[in-house]
Amino acid sequence: MEDTNVEKLNTPLPEGDGGTEQDLHGENLTERAKVLSPAATVAKRFFRSKLSVIGLVVIIALFLFSFIGPLFSPWRGNGGAIPDTKNVQPIGTVDIKRYEVDGVVYETYDVVYDLPSANINAGISKDHWMGTDASGYDVMTRLMYGGRVSLTIGFVVIILETLLGVVLGGIAGYFGKWVDNLIMRIVDLLSCIPTIPIMLILGVVLDGLGFAASIMKLYIMMAMLCLIGWVGTARLVRGQILSLREQEFMLAAKCSGLSTAKKIFKHLLPNVIPQLIVSMTLGLGNVILMEATLGFLGIGAPLGTATWGNMINLASDAINRQFYPNLWLGSGVCITLAILAFNFVGDGLRDAFDPKMKR
Repeated sequence: MEDTNVEKLNTPLPEGDGGTEQDLHGENLTERAKVLSPAATVAKRFFRSKLSVIGLVVIIALFLFSFIGPLFSPWRGNGGAIPDTKNVQPIGTVDIKRYEVDGVVYETYDVVYDLPSANINAGISKDHWMGTDASGYDVMTRLMYGGRVSLTIGFVVIILETLLGVVLGGIAGYFGKWVDNLIMRIVDLLSCIPTIPIMLILGVVLDGLGFAASIMKLYIMMAMLCLIGWVGTARLVRGQILSLREQEFMLAAKCSGLSTAKKIFKHLLPNVIPQLIVSMTLGLGNVILMEATLGFLGIGAPLGTATWGNMINLASDAINRQFYPNLWLGSGVCITLAILAFNFVGDGLRDAFDPKMKR
């Protein structure tokens, strides 16, 4: 079978009468076969899927583009916020005027400095591969820095959501009774909260408190997203633990006198990790999409901060949408690629961890 944990080798059988039946089914069998570990089996199934491999390659490319790419950009100074002013030179003019008052001659100097505009809204060129924006900033460099923020937010939020969901879901599933009822009622309550309206209200409140121009606004909103988003993970972990705690290995662990913490973290949670990995991978795309949605609505990161959401917000202006697609199209493509890639990888991991999958 394709998904067996034993990989056959092309080793010829011994010739003549030099092997007994015990040799053929005993020592020689182990020499002719290689036993794959569970991790190797999962990796083999994962890399068999072409879409999963494509998704993984795209994710790696996006990370290299966002975290390594700015190092090679001449516009990387000040976090990517360095406008194209290298060819701008101030033009000074002096106008001398003389006039006489009571026989005394006076001179006045009218000095005017004219600073030409920076290279704003420039098209694609060898210096600016994706043009410049209304402030003269290089769009591609801003896109790289925006990827740093968006991808980092996605990973931080999904990790915090998973940790919170694992702890509360594990406690609910293991102890049951009133503990399970209390935690599950909290989960039901948070599940009824509409995410986007709550984030809209929070964004307006933070603007009123003076956080409109502070990056702390984005951190607070992502913390709120963590407090709302852990419920799905908690349900998943609780359901798995309710099923696993009645298995024979848990009865053996109970008879051996292990503490509650060891039974949960050493025996139960390791059996839930495959499902958690799949859930986290699929959830990453949702978090990135949420950040982009908040940025498009203008309530995400402060204006001027490079994120994919803030950059795609430029498409809300009719002039930018019609005449300057280079300002927002790149961020839209990156968001789409990131979401598709994480979904492909999540689907591949789900199939790889499922022992019933034969394809």
